[in-house]
Amino acid sequence: MNRLFFHTVGSVLAFVPESQHTATNRSSIPRGERASGYRAGVRAVLPLIPAVVAFGASFGVLAQAAGMGASASLVMSATTFAGSAQFAVVSVLGAGGTVTAAIVAAVLLNARYGPMALAAADVFRGRRLRRLLEAQLLVDESWALSNRDGRFDRRVMLGAGAFLYLGWNAGTAIGVVAGDSLADPATLGLDAAFPALFLALLAPLLSSRTAVAAALLGAGIALALTPITPAGVPVIAATAACLVGLTRPRSLPAPADAGQAASGKPAASPQRGGSRPQEARP
Repeated sequence: MNRLFFHTVGSVLAFVPESQHTATNRSSIPRGERASGYRAGVRAVLPLIPAVVAFGASFGVLAQAAGMGASASLVMSATTFAGSAQFAVVSVLGAGGTVTAAIVAAVLLNARYGPMALAAADVFRGRRLRRLLEAQLLVDESWALSNRDGRFDRRVMLGAGAFLYLGWNAGTAIGVVAGDSLADPATLGLDAAFPALFLALLAPLLSSRTAVAAALLGAGIALALTPITPAGVPVIAATAACLVGLTRPRSLPAPADAGQAASGKPAASPQRGGSRPQEARP
Protein backbone atom coordinates (compact mmCIF):
# COMPACT_ATOMS: atom_id res chain seq x y z
CA MET A 1 0.00 0.00 0.00
CA ASN A 2 2.85 2.39 0.79
CA ARG A 3 4.40 1.87 -2.64
CA LEU A 4 1.12 2.63 -4.38
CA PHE A 5 0.63 5.68 -2.17
CA PHE A 6 3.97 7.24 -3.11
CA HIS A 7 3.60 6.20 -6.73
CA THR A 8 0.20 7.90 -6.88
CA VAL A 9 1.56 11.09 -5.30
CA GLY A 10 4.46 11.16 -7.73
CA SER A 11 2.23 10.56 -10.74
CA VAL A 12 -0.26 13.27 -9.89
CA LEU A 13 2.48 15.75 -8.96
CA ALA A 14 3.99 15.10 -12.38
CA PHE A 15 0.70 15.79 -14.13
CA VAL A 16 -0.58 18.76 -12.13
CA PRO A 17 2.42 21.04 -12.61
CA GLU A 18 2.53 19.98 -16.24
CA SER A 19 -0.94 21.34 -16.89
CA GLN A 20 -0.11 24.55 -15.04
CA HIS A 21 3.22 24.88 -16.85
CA THR A 22 1.52 24.30 -20.18
CA ALA A 23 -1.02 27.00 -19.44
CA THR A 24 1.74 29.39 -18.38
CA ASN A 25 3.75 28.78 -21.53
CA ARG A 26 0.67 29.20 -23.67
CA SER A 27 -0.12 32.52 -22.05
CA SER A 28 3.31 33.86 -23.09
CA ILE A 29 2.70 33.06 -26.76
CA PRO A 30 1.01 35.73 -28.91
CA ARG A 31 -2.70 35.17 -29.13
CA GLY A 32 -2.75 34.67 -32.88
CA GLU A 33 -0.03 31.98 -32.75
CA ARG A 34 -1.56 29.78 -30.06
CA ALA A 35 -3.38 26.59 -30.98
CA SER A 36 -7.14 26.82 -30.85
CA GLY A 37 -10.11 24.57 -31.51
CA TYR A 38 -11.56 21.40 -30.00
CA ARG A 39 -8.65 19.26 -31.18
CA ALA A 40 -6.15 21.60 -29.55
CA GLY A 41 -7.96 21.13 -26.24
CA VAL A 42 -7.90 17.35 -26.61
CA ARG A 43 -4.20 17.32 -27.47
CA ALA A 44 -3.34 19.59 -24.56
CA VAL A 45 -5.12 17.43 -21.99
CA LEU A 46 -4.10 14.06 -23.45
CA PRO A 47 -1.13 13.52 -21.05
CA LEU A 48 -3.51 13.78 -18.08
CA ILE A 49 -5.92 11.08 -19.21
CA PRO A 50 -4.10 8.05 -17.71
CA ALA A 51 -4.13 9.66 -14.27
CA VAL A 52 -7.77 10.71 -14.69
CA VAL A 53 -8.86 7.17 -15.62
CA ALA A 54 -6.86 5.71 -12.72
CA PHE A 55 -8.41 8.04 -10.17
CA GLY A 56 -11.86 7.48 -11.65
CA ALA A 57 -11.39 3.74 -11.21
CA SER A 58 -10.23 4.30 -7.62
CA PHE A 59 -13.35 6.32 -6.93
CA GLY A 60 -15.57 3.59 -8.40
CA VAL A 61 -13.95 0.91 -6.23
CA LEU A 62 -14.08 3.00 -3.04
CA ALA A 63 -17.67 4.04 -3.74
CA GLN A 64 -18.70 0.40 -3.90
CA ALA A 65 -16.88 -0.32 -0.66
CA ALA A 66 -18.69 2.62 0.98
CA GLY A 67 -22.05 1.15 -0.05
CA MET A 68 -23.04 3.76 -2.65
CA GLY A 69 -24.09 1.22 -5.24
CA ALA A 70 -23.23 1.05 -8.93
CA SER A 71 -25.96 3.38 -10.17
CA ALA A 72 -25.28 6.06 -7.57
CA SER A 73 -21.55 5.97 -8.32
CA LEU A 74 -22.04 6.35 -12.07
CA VAL A 75 -24.64 9.08 -11.68
CA MET A 76 -22.44 11.02 -9.28
CA SER A 77 -19.50 10.99 -11.72
CA ALA A 78 -21.78 12.03 -14.58
CA THR A 79 -23.39 14.92 -12.70
CA THR A 80 -20.74 16.08 -10.22
CA PHE A 81 -17.58 15.50 -12.29
CA ALA A 82 -15.27 16.68 -9.52
CA GLY A 83 -12.76 14.17 -8.23
CA SER A 84 -11.86 15.95 -5.00
CA ALA A 85 -15.48 16.40 -3.98
CA GLN A 86 -16.40 12.84 -4.90
CA PHE A 87 -13.48 11.39 -2.95
CA ALA A 88 -14.49 13.53 0.02
CA VAL A 89 -18.03 12.15 -0.06
CA VAL A 90 -16.81 8.57 -0.28
CA SER A 91 -14.28 9.12 2.50
CA VAL A 92 -16.86 10.61 4.87
CA LEU A 93 -19.51 7.99 4.15
CA GLY A 94 -17.00 5.15 4.31
CA ALA A 95 -15.90 6.31 7.76
CA GLY A 96 -19.49 6.33 9.01
CA GLY A 97 -20.13 10.05 8.68
CA THR A 98 -23.50 11.59 7.96
CA VAL A 99 -24.80 12.56 4.53
CA THR A 100 -24.90 16.21 5.64
CA ALA A 101 -21.22 16.17 6.56
CA ALA A 102 -20.35 14.56 3.22
CA ILE A 103 -22.32 17.16 1.27
CA VAL A 104 -20.83 20.10 3.18
CA ALA A 105 -17.30 18.78 2.62
CA ALA A 106 -17.96 18.39 -1.10
CA VAL A 107 -19.47 21.87 -1.43
CA LEU A 108 -16.50 23.47 0.35
CA LEU A 109 -14.06 21.70 -1.97
CA ASN A 110 -16.02 22.79 -5.04
CA ALA A 111 -16.37 26.41 -3.90
CA ARG A 112 -13.31 27.29 -6.01
CA TYR A 113 -15.40 26.84 -9.15
CA GLY A 114 -17.41 29.96 -8.26
CA PRO A 115 -14.76 32.55 -9.15
CA MET A 116 -13.44 30.34 -11.96
CA ALA A 117 -16.88 30.25 -13.56
CA LEU A 118 -17.32 33.99 -13.19
CA ALA A 119 -14.01 34.60 -14.93
CA ALA A 120 -14.99 32.40 -17.90
CA ALA A 121 -18.71 33.23 -17.96
CA ASP A 122 -18.51 35.19 -21.24
CA VAL A 123 -17.62 32.11 -23.29
CA PHE A 124 -20.89 30.33 -22.49
CA ARG A 125 -23.58 31.56 -24.84
CA GLY A 126 -26.90 30.40 -26.19
CA ARG A 127 -29.88 29.04 -24.35
CA ARG A 128 -29.84 28.18 -20.69
CA LEU A 129 -29.69 24.41 -21.20
CA ARG A 130 -26.74 24.73 -23.58
CA ARG A 131 -24.85 26.97 -21.15
CA LEU A 132 -25.56 24.53 -18.34
CA LEU A 133 -24.21 21.55 -20.29
CA GLU A 134 -21.12 23.37 -21.50
CA ALA A 135 -20.37 24.75 -18.03
CA GLN A 136 -20.25 21.16 -16.77
CA LEU A 137 -16.97 20.80 -18.69
CA LEU A 138 -15.28 23.64 -16.80
CA VAL A 139 -12.79 21.95 -14.48
CA ASP A 140 -9.33 22.92 -13.23
CA GLU A 141 -7.44 21.57 -16.24
CA SER A 142 -9.76 22.82 -18.98
CA TRP A 143 -9.98 26.24 -17.30
CA ALA A 144 -6.20 26.61 -17.11
CA LEU A 145 -5.48 25.33 -20.62
CA SER A 146 -8.05 27.62 -22.23
CA ASN A 147 -6.83 30.77 -20.46
CA ARG A 148 -5.70 33.41 -22.93
CA ASP A 149 -4.35 36.30 -20.84
CA GLY A 150 -7.58 36.66 -18.88
CA ARG A 151 -9.81 35.60 -21.76
CA PHE A 152 -10.82 32.04 -22.49
CA ASP A 153 -10.87 29.98 -25.67
CA ARG A 154 -14.27 28.31 -25.67
CA ARG A 155 -13.34 25.49 -28.04
CA VAL A 156 -10.15 24.59 -26.17
CA MET A 157 -12.09 24.52 -22.91
CA LEU A 158 -14.84 22.32 -24.29
CA GLY A 159 -12.45 19.99 -26.11
CA ALA A 160 -10.27 19.47 -23.05
CA GLY A 161 -13.26 19.25 -20.69
CA ALA A 162 -15.12 16.73 -22.84
CA PHE A 163 -12.10 14.43 -23.07
CA LEU A 164 -11.57 14.65 -19.31
CA TYR A 165 -15.26 13.93 -18.77
CA LEU A 166 -15.08 10.77 -20.88
CA GLY A 167 -11.93 9.60 -19.12
CA TRP A 168 -13.33 10.20 -15.64
CA ASN A 169 -16.61 8.42 -16.30
CA ALA A 170 -14.88 5.54 -18.07
CA GLY A 171 -12.59 5.13 -15.08
CA THR A 172 -15.57 5.19 -12.71
CA ALA A 173 -17.27 2.45 -14.72
CA ILE A 174 -14.11 0.34 -14.60
CA GLY A 175 -13.90 0.81 -10.85
CA VAL A 176 -17.55 -0.07 -10.34
CA VAL A 177 -17.14 -3.32 -12.28
CA ALA A 178 -13.89 -4.17 -10.50
CA GLY A 179 -15.32 -3.23 -7.13
CA ASP A 180 -17.85 -6.02 -7.27
CA SER A 181 -15.06 -8.60 -7.42
CA LEU A 182 -12.89 -7.13 -4.65
CA ALA A 183 -13.35 -7.99 -1.01
CA ASP A 184 -11.49 -5.01 0.41
CA PRO A 185 -10.01 -2.11 -1.61
CA ALA A 186 -7.36 -1.66 1.08
CA THR A 187 -5.73 -4.90 -0.07
CA LEU A 188 -4.73 -3.11 -3.29
CA GLY A 189 -3.82 0.12 -1.54
CA LEU A 190 -6.70 2.03 -3.13
CA ASP A 191 -7.55 3.54 0.23
CA ALA A 192 -4.40 5.64 -0.24
CA ALA A 193 -5.83 7.34 -3.33
CA PHE A 194 -7.80 9.89 -1.29
CA PRO A 195 -4.89 11.31 0.74
CA ALA A 196 -2.58 11.05 -2.28
CA LEU A 197 -4.96 13.16 -4.36
CA PHE A 198 -5.10 15.98 -1.85
CA LEU A 199 -1.38 15.91 -1.13
CA ALA A 200 -0.80 16.27 -4.87
CA LEU A 201 -3.21 19.20 -5.06
CA LEU A 202 -1.70 20.84 -1.98
CA ALA A 203 2.00 20.57 -2.82
CA PRO A 204 2.09 23.13 -5.70
CA LEU A 205 0.27 25.68 -3.51
CA LEU A 206 2.86 25.73 -0.71
CA SER A 207 4.77 28.63 -2.21
CA SER A 208 4.62 31.09 0.70
CA ARG A 209 4.83 31.15 4.47
CA THR A 210 1.14 31.99 4.70
CA ALA A 211 0.20 28.94 2.62
CA VAL A 212 2.41 26.67 4.72
CA ALA A 213 0.95 28.10 7.94
CA ALA A 214 -2.62 27.52 6.69
CA ALA A 215 -1.79 23.94 5.67
CA LEU A 216 -0.19 23.11 9.01
CA LEU A 217 -3.03 24.72 10.95
CA GLY A 218 -5.64 22.83 8.95
CA ALA A 219 -3.80 19.55 9.53
CA GLY A 220 -3.59 20.29 13.23
CA ILE A 221 -7.30 21.03 13.48
CA ALA A 222 -8.20 17.83 11.63
CA LEU A 223 -5.87 15.67 13.74
CA ALA A 224 -7.16 17.16 16.98
CA LEU A 225 -10.82 16.64 16.09
CA THR A 226 -10.59 13.21 14.48
CA PRO A 227 -10.71 11.20 17.74
CA ILE A 228 -13.58 13.17 19.29
CA THR A 229 -15.91 14.18 16.43
CA PRO A 230 -17.92 12.25 13.81
CA ALA A 231 -16.38 11.55 10.42
CA GLY A 232 -16.48 14.54 8.10
CA VAL A 233 -16.47 17.16 10.83
CA PRO A 234 -12.65 17.44 11.02
CA VAL A 235 -12.50 18.10 7.27
CA ILE A 236 -15.09 20.84 7.52
CA ALA A 237 -13.52 22.42 10.60
CA ALA A 238 -10.07 22.39 9.04
CA THR A 239 -11.25 24.85 6.38
CA ALA A 240 -11.14 27.54 9.08
CA ALA A 241 -7.37 27.55 8.58
CA CYS A 242 -7.89 29.56 5.40
CA LEU A 243 -8.53 32.58 7.64
CA VAL A 244 -4.76 32.82 8.00
CA GLY A 245 -4.78 34.36 4.54
CA LEU A 246 -6.68 37.39 5.85
CA THR A 247 -3.58 38.71 7.60
CA ARG A 248 -2.01 41.61 5.75
CA PRO A 249 1.68 41.34 4.91
CA ARG A 250 3.87 44.11 6.19
CA SER A 251 4.41 46.68 3.48
CA LEU A 252 7.94 47.84 2.75
CA PRO A 253 8.66 51.55 3.23
CA ALA A 254 8.30 53.45 0.00
CA PRO A 255 11.35 55.32 -1.27
CA ALA A 256 11.38 59.05 -0.66
CA ASP A 257 11.21 59.93 -4.35
CA ALA A 258 8.45 57.42 -5.19
CA GLY A 259 5.77 60.09 -5.34
CA GLN A 260 7.86 62.36 -7.53
CA ALA A 261 8.73 59.50 -9.87
CA ALA A 262 5.03 58.66 -10.27
CA SER A 263 4.22 62.31 -11.08
CA GLY A 264 7.00 62.60 -13.61
CA LYS A 265 8.94 65.27 -11.67
CA PRO A 266 12.68 64.78 -11.17
CA ALA A 267 13.84 64.23 -7.64
CA ALA A 268 15.82 67.03 -6.04
CA SER A 269 19.35 66.02 -5.25
CA PRO A 270 20.64 66.89 -1.81
CA GLN A 271 23.12 69.75 -1.66
CA ARG A 272 25.95 70.15 0.75
CA GLY A 273 25.95 73.00 3.17
CA GLY A 274 22.24 73.80 3.07
CA SER A 275 18.85 72.37 3.78
CA ARG A 276 17.23 73.55 0.54
CA PRO A 277 18.22 72.72 -3.00
CA GLN A 278 19.74 75.59 -4.93
CA GLU A 279 17.74 77.14 -7.73
CA ALA A 280 18.75 76.22 -11.22
CA ARG A 281 20.73 78.90 -12.97
CA PRO A 282 21.01 79.39 -16.70
